[in-house]
Amino acid sequence: MSGMTPIVEMKKINKFFPGVKALSGVDFRLFEGEVHALMGQNGAGKSTLVKVMTGVYKQDAGEMLLEGRPMRPDTPLAAQKLGINTVYQEVNLCLNLSVAENIFIGKEPKKLGRIDWKLMNQRAAEVLKRLNISVDVTRILSSYSVAVQQMVAIARVLDTSAKVLILDEPTSSLDETEVAQLFKVIRKLRDEGMAILFITHFLDQTYQISDRITILKNGEFIGEYETGKLPKLELIAKMLGKELSEFAYTTNPDERKKAAAEAASDSGTVLSAKALGLQGSIAPFDLSLMEGDVLGLAGLLGSGRTEMARLLFGIDYADQGEIFVKGKRVAISSPKSAMMAGLGFCSEDRKNEGIFAELSIRENIILALQAKKGVFRYLAAKKQLEIADEMIRALGIKTPNSRNEARQLSGGNQQKVLLARWLTTEPIILILDEPTRGIDVGAKLEIMELILNLSRKGLGVIFISSEFEEVLRCSTRIAVLRDKVKIAELAGENMTESGIMRTIAGGK
Repeated sequence: MSGMTPIVEMKKINKFFPGVKALSGVDFRLFEGEVHALMGQNGAGKSTLVKVMTGVYKQDAGEMLLEGRPMRPDTPLAAQKLGINTVYQEVNLCLNLSVAENIFIGKEPKKLGRIDWKLMNQRAAEVLKRLNISVDVTRILSSYSVAVQQMVAIARVLDTSAKVLILDEPTSSLDETEVAQLFKVIRKLRDEGMAILFITHFLDQTYQISDRITILKNGEFIGEYETGKLPKLELIAKMLGKELSEFAYTTNPDERKKAAAEAASDSGTVLSAKALGLQGSIAPFDLSLMEGDVLGLAGLLGSGRTEMARLLFGIDYADQGEIFVKGKRVAISSPKSAMMAGLGFCSEDRKNEGIFAELSIRENIILALQAKKGVFRYLAAKKQLEIADEMIRALGIKTPNSRNEARQLSGGNQQKVLLARWLTTEPIILILDEPTRGIDVGAKLEIMELILNLSRKGLGVIFISSEFEEVLRCSTRIAVLRDKVKIAELAGENMTESGIMRTIAGGK
């Protein structure tokens, strides 16, 4: 494609927010008749790049070209008029209107000043036929599946003079059959000359549908590659911002074997999941956790780690499978029932699902324990202070006293408060989703040491981190996930960064 003119070209794009470098010198090219995947971990800059392209943000530096001519859309509507259209993960449609009305909303064909319903329904059916979709266009859109709704969103774009179609995580809510149907549509549009930008976290789908891949990391351009010439293992390494040769890190295999043996010997199984799953969220999986065991969950963003944790803790309700705690089958249908069964959970979203910033440190710490006891067994203020002060000392939380607001703590100390909250409930299983995210290196090491100390005391821990080195440092075993499926478990000498990466990539 070196001799062709890109339909969209972005050169040295910079975008800054207060205290954040979202994009720094990013290049991007999109050609007619191709599916181009945009890949990167959280914070890579994918969404910001798309928002600059579509007029949501204005770049601070760099230039954009449309068919070789400068462009600078200042609104999404201006981008649409240029032929650049986006279908988002959350379909932006009016579910209470008919299929035809959604396709032609704001541009309904009229006759004698009134909507020509017959013509609109006819044209809607024709547009959908182009996508090989046959539905009753007069029916309310809410009566159709999410997959059909996405096709309607794409059809609405096709009725305009679209040159570029941006699909943002279009398969996140679809099953395999629906994904296959969507890919047929994407390939048809590509073959007709449409330029398609495909944003996804699904590794296998990237290789199924894309012609080229652009990789971003921390707001910087890593490279542009032909999909067929970029091995999966190399893609993963580049998304992590490393070269394959850097993945020589390994722990002492003898120590790993010893730790795994100690976790298994003379220890009962504290948690067991059998064929546990939720359609549209994560495929059925088996999982076991021993007393004193640290089971790491490793995978790329979107692999299903958090979905697995949410299912185990009852935040999402499994539609199949069973959970056993200490050999006894338990019905975990809510976080409260999980807590009563002996589980604790620290969410990856510390700000929105963890810390109550306006409450005191004491109130944050005793929250789960009070919920477990119930509203009629209120903890006296003196007892609350005793518990909070004991946890502050035990976990080394840096604060003058427990009456201070949690907002005054550093990120690392807030994370310790969340650990303290669950430890007060005396759990036998603790699920930690990204407990070291967003905190400094010193605090990370402290948190990881706390996790290891807790496991030595017999607590069973499920540990999730996007940093493979952290997973390796803490875990006695590692479950590897890819595209919402648990694909393997690693132990002993197989627990290396390269071992995790090769497993994710599908190698041995």
